[in-house]
Amino acid sequence: MNIALRAEAVLPDDGIAGTLLGRVWVPGKPGGPCVVLVTDAGLKDLTASFATISALLASDNPVAAARAAAAKAPVLGSLDDILANTPPDSRDETKPYLLSPIDLQAIKACGVTFAASMLERVIEERAKGDPKAADGIRQVIATEIGGDLRRIKPGSPEAERLKQALIERGMWSQYLEVGIGPYAEVFTKSQPMSSVGTGADIGIHHESGWNNPEPEIVLAINPKGEIVGATLGNDVNLRDFEGRSALLLGRAKDNNASAALGPFIRLIDETYKLDDLRQAELSVKVAGLDQFVLDDHSNMALISRDVTDLARQTLSKNHQYPDGLVLYVGTMFAPIKDRGAPGMGFTHKIDDIVTIATPKLGALVNRVRYCHDVAPWTFGTGALMQNLAQRGLLASKN
Repeated sequence: MNIALRAEAVLPDDGIAGTLLGRVWVPGKPGGPCVVLVTDAGLKDLTASFATISALLASDNPVAAARAAAAKAPVLGSLDDILANTPPDSRDETKPYLLSPIDLQAIKACGVTFAASMLERVIEERAKGDPKAADGIRQVIATEIGGDLRRIKPGSPEAERLKQALIERGMWSQYLEVGIGPYAEVFTKSQPMSSVGTGADIGIHHESGWNNPEPEIVLAINPKGEIVGATLGNDVNLRDFEGRSALLLGRAKDNNASAALGPFIRLIDETYKLDDLRQAELSVKVAGLDQFVLDDHSNMALISRDVTDLARQTLSKNHQYPDGLVLYVGTMFAPIKDRGAPGMGFTHKIDDIVTIATPKLGALVNRVRYCHDVAPWTFGTGALMQNLAQRGLLASKN
């Protein structure tokens, strides 16, 4: 199944009203990744002013800086043309195509920030990664503790009392600890420069038999710890690997093409505020060659920790990120719709098309492949520095 991308389907509902930043690969000599701003004239190349997205987001006023740079920037091409050339199966390597909208930033993620997904993590743990056992455990867990968790504020005295009660009932879990305890779960999703963008293939491990997409809002955070923008993310997840042992989290989460971001970073400006982010309703659709269709949603209003709290728990006096970071804030989405035998729940099949969307951020569209069948990641931080030096871009004060 192939992906066809159009600007009207990928852009936010208000089009280019916001400040939308991205990256485009421009072939040729010298060629390489370029920082772009979406405008009515096309994608403007800001790279002469800001060699990296990381540098632009670290500026004192990213919105003003992007607009000032765009006033003197050339147009790389139309968004429609570049989008059409982005999916790997239809790509002309001699023409520009869209990349993930980040570069040097650390790629971090939060887990179990919604009650619904927190319960699913507990189920994975108790099922030991076996999807056949999940349905029965789900019913027991929901009966025992489901109602209690949805009204608990993490880290509160009430949460501590519930923790002690669950320990006495033999129902305590490491996932409940980070779900209702004082400290959020924050882990490394992937490495700088390794994420893929809209239109790209995403990867699942070939040994996994129980996995799913995780539609999420992703914060763009500058080195000062300020949330300066947001994008969409797919925190591709292997439920069976993580369910066997929490020590397999790296194997479950960090694989080739397992971190998707895009289509663009929308900066916080007069058209997009933190409250827009807090109220976002995310839709997710999975369409397979087997005619299976899954439509669901994830609502940011139901998150148990505010996004500013998650940002503070990630970047603080105890841990700095000089190149900034992006932070997946978690999801309430944990699909249980059967795809095949009753009680087996959902898992991906190769060539699934996954579309994650929300009105203010647009749509992130990817095709599922095995990790080893996706183009390997070869262009890392060292390659970027060498490329920028060859293009004479490292001498810039930015």
